[in-house]
Order: sequence, then C-alpha cells, then structure tokens
Amino acid sequence: MKVLYLSLFIVLSDQATKLLIKGFSIPFLGFEYTGMDYASSINIIGDFFKFTFVENPGMAFGIDVGIEAKLLLSIFSLIASIGIFYYLYQSRDQHIGFRIALALILGGAVGNLIDRSLYGVFYGYAPLFYGRVVDFLNVEFFDFTIFGKTFDRWPIFNIADSAVTIGVVILLFFNHSNHKKNDAATENEEKIDKLEMEASPVEEPQNQTEDNVEDNYREKNSSDDNGREEERKT
Repeated sequence: MKVLYLSLFIVLSDQATKLLIKGFSIPFLGFEYTGMDYASSINIIGDFFKFTFVENPGMAFGIDVGIEAKLLLSIFSLIASIGIFYYLYQSRDQHIGFRIALALILGGAVGNLIDRSLYGVFYGYAPLFYGRVVDFLNVEFFDFTIFGKTFDRWPIFNIADSAVTIGVVILLFFNHSNHKKNDAATENEEKIDKLEMEASPVEEPQNQTEDNVEDNYREKNSSDDNGREEERKT
C-alpha cells in the first residue's frame, strides 16, 4: 500500500498551494497570511500560464451544480473517496500502474473534498459540506463550449483536479492495454488448439477394432461347423 504515500502527497501539495493562494490565519499564534486577492492573477509564463484565484461551489474545473445539489455532491465525494480507498486496498496485488492511477484519483478526490467539507467552516462563510473549492491554475487554450458555457481559456483548476484527470487517463490506458492483451491471448489459444488438432493422428476407436476381431472369429467358427456338417453327410 505504498501508493497511498502518493495520495498523501497529492492531498498535502493541493492543500498547501490552496492555502498559499487563498490565505489563512492561526489566531492563537497571532499569525495571518493574506494570500491573493480574489480574481487577481500572477503571470508565470506570460499570458499562457498564470495563477488566478477563484472559487467554485461545484465540480472540477469550475462546473457549477447549484446550491441545491451542493450537499449531495459533497456526500457523494465522501462516499466515493471511501470506495476508492477500499478498492485500492483490494487491488494491492494488481499492476503498479493501475494502483498509481487509483492513488492519484483518491488524492485528488480527498483534496477537493476537504474544500467542500471544511473550508466553509474554517473560513466562516458556510456550514459543513457547503464550502467552495479553491482553483488557481489558469492555462491558455482554444475556445470551446461545454455544458452550454463557452470558454476562451481552459477552466481554472487545481492540483486535485489534475491528479484526478491524470489518474483517469492512466486507467483508460490500462483498460485499453488489457483488452489488447486478452484479445491476443485468445487468438494464441485458438492457434494452439488448431495446431494440436492438425498434428494429432486419427486413431481408430479401440472398441471398433475389438468388434472386428470378434466378427472374424465367429465367421471362422461358422466355416468350420459347415465343413464338419458336409463331412457327416458324405
């Protein structure tokens, strides 16, 4: 279960960067870190890649689900995280690449779950499970439309979103590779069966041979009896 260290690294790095972007305070230590102003940006690679502080109450990449579905989304994220952890434990003997993919998805799911579950309480703006997810990675991209919304840049995201996306891509790759391996194995088995059938000699059934011997013996006995009968008559 060493891949869980990868999940832990994703969660810690995701939360550390979000706190640096949003800011935080520790009252009993008298410490306060301001962070970035909301909607402000810091250019990292010109206008192509920059940090832009935004928050969203919905799903990954800023997809809003509405306040009514917020609680359901948070609870679903919690259940999904537990399910992924359990499945990762059950798959501890599987291929390392498969487990890494699950660990990435688990780390990303937990990272965003912390925002949804605790940030509202921690920052004092919403009850438990109604927090907003902090996004800040802003990348230039061609114009596209998704869920009826048009974007001139890629939707702003975070490290947790990236981990989930990469994990899903790896899972799709392994699923495709396994299908190819299974098809190749099936084809090889069919070829081997065909070669074995062609190489094996055609043998007459043993029962048929024994029946032929018995018939010959009866014919011989019948001929001998006929000969003796003719001798008596003469």
